[in-house]
Amino acid sequence: MPQDNKKILRVCLAQINPKVGDIQGNAEKIIAFLEKARGLKADVAAFPELCLCGYPPEDLLFKPHFIKENLKSLYRIVKFSKNIFSVIGFPYAQKGRLYNAAALIYNGRLLDVYKKIFLPNYGVFDEGRYFTVGGTCNIAAFGKDVKIGVNICEDIWHAHGPQRTQALLGGAGVIINISASPYQARRLEERQHMLAARAKENNAYVAYCNLVGGQDELVFDGASIVLDNKGKILARGKQFEEGLVTADLDLSVLKPAQAASKKTFFGLPASSLKKNILPGLEPKEQAACANKVEKTLDPLGEIYTALALGLRNYVLKNNFKKVVLGVSGGVDSALVAVLAADALGRDNVVALTMPSMYSSAATMLDGKLIAKNLKIRLINVPIQAIYAKYLSVPGGYFSGRAPGIAEQNIQARIRGNLLMAFSNKFGWLVINTGNKSEVSTGYCTLYGDMAGGFSVLKDVPKGLVYKLAEHRNSCAGADIIPASVLRRAPTAELKRNQKDQD
Repeated sequence: MPQDNKKILRVCLAQINPKVGDIQGNAEKIIAFLEKARGLKADVAAFPELCLCGYPPEDLLFKPHFIKENLKSLYRIVKFSKNIFSVIGFPYAQKGRLYNAAALIYNGRLLDVYKKIFLPNYGVFDEGRYFTVGGTCNIAAFGKDVKIGVNICEDIWHAHGPQRTQALLGGAGVIINISASPYQARRLEERQHMLAARAKENNAYVAYCNLVGGQDELVFDGASIVLDNKGKILARGKQFEEGLVTADLDLSVLKPAQAASKKTFFGLPASSLKKNILPGLEPKEQAACANKVEKTLDPLGEIYTALALGLRNYVLKNNFKKVVLGVSGGVDSALVAVLAADALGRDNVVALTMPSMYSSAATMLDGKLIAKNLKIRLINVPIQAIYAKYLSVPGGYFSGRAPGIAEQNIQARIRGNLLMAFSNKFGWLVINTGNKSEVSTGYCTLYGDMAGGFSVLKDVPKGLVYKLAEHRNSCAGADIIPASVLRRAPTAELKRNQKDQD
């Protein structure tokens, strides 16, 4: 049944996939999504943390021309802000200091700039190297009764962060947090639990806009979310996909709690509050849209999708078109081949099979079958002759010594050299097929199987490799990765009867 028209605040969260350093391209994307939000009659449009320059920009932030170009592009975006309040992440320089900032934009004006207060400096984060701590808690006064607090990523993870001051001292009934939160397994559940707690603690709507995409070794999972003041999820975006997350907030429930006593209030001081008035902007009277909560992926599907997105974005953002990898008939190279085909399309994946005298008929057959199942190009380059020639070069220096690690590693390095030769000749990016267990234990060869431009499985232990392979077969309803590959004991096949577990 159609709903009666009522005053609602329509919020659009634009979870976009920017490219680090491509300021002009990112600005075009922001403008395009801003126009989509306007077409949906949004009152508010929010974009992720540092989306204008891409995240993480790292030492590009030390280049003055880079910061100037960001500000120039931001003012270009400002022109498209008619009758919509926009929040956009960008790096902001002021009085010789640099801030991780959010632009507060309305009606062709840059109203103000919120500066991130809590700067993470742990794990993959290094924000203390680049940014200065902010000190104000910005609020946008929207119409007569609606106040919106704006903050950035890490700020909201702290219970006594700026949202507490914005809501309990400033009266903000809506908290917008723009973020670039990297993916890790089970992080989404933790994030949603934290945001629900913040919504309930501050009796406010929480709208959390997260980045999407792969950048170097990081992947951002999107899943932007809007929660009501009871912590209930009203809307959620898809994982690992660009899109607009639209939610209508019923203003009749916006009755923010006030701090009982300033003596018992724990948060940033009231003196840090800074209000911005949005003149002439009132929530529209319109029929409420259907807030959509996208389903989340299962644990293995989530990891597989993250790996595929990370691979695709690394390849494309570095201006490669095709990749090449060694396919041995083992489970690691099989999984990487499937990931590459899914991420880039089968026509953009080339497999090299490089058998030696130790390669079994079974693994060579499985290597061919994997390429056939994926319909990817397979190039056969046997290495026996190269290996024999290689061993003849040291001459008598090796005589009298039993074959061992040196001879095994020579084979791996021949294969690494061949992959790099094809890469240099045809402009294909070499995809490494090693897993985390091998690297952690040192069961790999420097300048051999460790060669490559991107290591897809670097954070994937061997046991998880098997689970992901089985997951992909299950999704396909067929053994894309042959059952024999999953049953066979893994082996590097650098000597006779060699097994990894030995």
